Amino acid sequence: MESISTPEQVETHLGTLEFPLGVPTEETANRVYDHLDRVRAVSAFLDAYSGVSVWAARRGFLEAGIQDHDVLLFSEFMDSKTLVLTGNADTVYFVTFLDLTEGPLVVEVPPLALCFLNDMWFRWVTDPGMAGPDRGAGGRYLFVPPGHEGPLPEGGFFTLRTRTTRLLLGGRAFLEGDDPKPAVERIKEGLRIYRYVPGFYGTSIGEIVTGGTAPPLPWTAQTWTAALHRPDPPRFVEGTGLPVNTIPPADATYFDFASELVHDQPAEALDPEIAGALAAVGIVKGHPFEPDARMRGILTEAAAVGNATARTLACRPHPAEGAHFYGASSQWVNGLLASGHEFLAPPADITDKGVEPRPNDGARKLNLRSWWWYLGVGISPAFTAPLAGVGSQYLFSFADQEGRPLDGGRHYRLVLPPDIPAARFWSVTVYDNQTRSMIDIPQRFPRAGSQAYPTPAAVPGPDGTTTVHFGPDRPDRPDGVPEGNWIQTVPERGWFAVLRFYSPLQPFFDKTWRPGEIEPVD
Repeated sequence: MESISTPEQVETHLGTLEFPLGVPTEETANRVYDHLDRVRAVSAFLDAYSGVSVWAARRGFLEAGIQDHDVLLFSEFMDSKTLVLTGNADTVYFVTFLDLTEGPLVVEVPPLALCFLNDMWFRWVTDPGMAGPDRGAGGRYLFVPPGHEGPLPEGGFFTLRTRTTRLLLGGRAFLEGDDPKPAVERIKEGLRIYRYVPGFYGTSIGEIVTGGTAPPLPWTAQTWTAALHRPDPPRFVEGTGLPVNTIPPADATYFDFASELVHDQPAEALDPEIAGALAAVGIVKGHPFEPDARMRGILTEAAAVGNATARTLACRPHPAEGAHFYGASSQWVNGLLASGHEFLAPPADITDKGVEPRPNDGARKLNLRSWWWYLGVGISPAFTAPLAGVGSQYLFSFADQEGRPLDGGRHYRLVLPPDIPAARFWSVTVYDNQTRSMIDIPQRFPRAGSQAYPTPAAVPGPDGTTTVHFGPDRPDRPDGVPEGNWIQTVPERGWFAVLRFYSPLQPFFDKTWRPGEIEPVD
């Protein structure tokens, strides 16, 4: 009986809990409920982070005057004025939010773009562009909102049904001869966003005259040639140098953002477990979120604890999680390569026999999920696919080789061996620990790499190794260091680095090539 009974008094970190006759006293019940509310609130903070991150981005766009279907285009690359989780200064970004509340929406994607399309909980929908079904040729994508029962075309589109009524499209395009202009022109010429109208493109005359889907009345001669006329382009908003804040809150306003998202989207769009954690703190679709003073205090503490937890998981992942790419002795980490895009299992192996899935133990890797969403935006199987010469791969480092946090007031170096395994290009970028966005410095673009835009290319040494230096502003940089081999940091500000490989080669995946650790020089 002892192992299945509850003593009259139980000593815990909550204090003494009392159960006379097996029933909690009122004081014990109140103490337990306070504790449970705190536990649920911290869980809600961690588990809803992906959705709140998308919502924070949309709010940031709207506050900057960027409406749904407007396209934020970084024609001269993103710089440190835009607060985006680990954005890069290596590619031409274009980003837009899509509104499906009025029905299906068409997006024409330009050629040679690398995109992801996620829903409002950062769940993968598709990858328009080079990694998607059009394979870089460009194409028409038709996004169908949940519950839509109206007519759809016979063909001519990549048609996808979604779980949310808004979507996020993020795209990248690449330099040509160290020049972003061709990519920018291709995006402006090729990107279109418009409502799907039944009976036009994608529907045959035979379908119409045999009683199928027909265009809206009245019919004119122009009805039958309408598909030959391209829609107008969207409004492009220049992003380079534009202050936009897309970072989720770290205080109790986080839960207000979560409530706005839950009320904006269909109830069925949310995972029931995450919905349950949110409901436990008063965030329920169709009900006002009005926490009383007691609950507001709990939410304030939960945001502090939740943020501290997510930050700890991001900056100091436990070696047992498998995020350390070269083992526990190295500071280079990538949680996605240990958990896959659904945070269930590492990505499949690619062998001479084809695709071989890795074992799935049935458990979602919650800590690695928190690691990714605290540091990054967007998700796709292409982010983790171990295909040589395809996509991109990233390694993060928050510490020097001894595990000490990186200090913006000190001088460090990173030595990269010869033959860096990136067919397209490589780069290393510095981020502010607080914002997890590019560090705000007079240098403007805190990156070094093989491209000569927007900063000079890094120069390898005579032996083929490339040394990148990090340190605060000095009159002439460290002696003998080329401009492209130095990234400026800020005294009294912590930072971390992301090493990127675009079109990574096999030595990256089999780890026969390995970067040095970031090491202090002063």
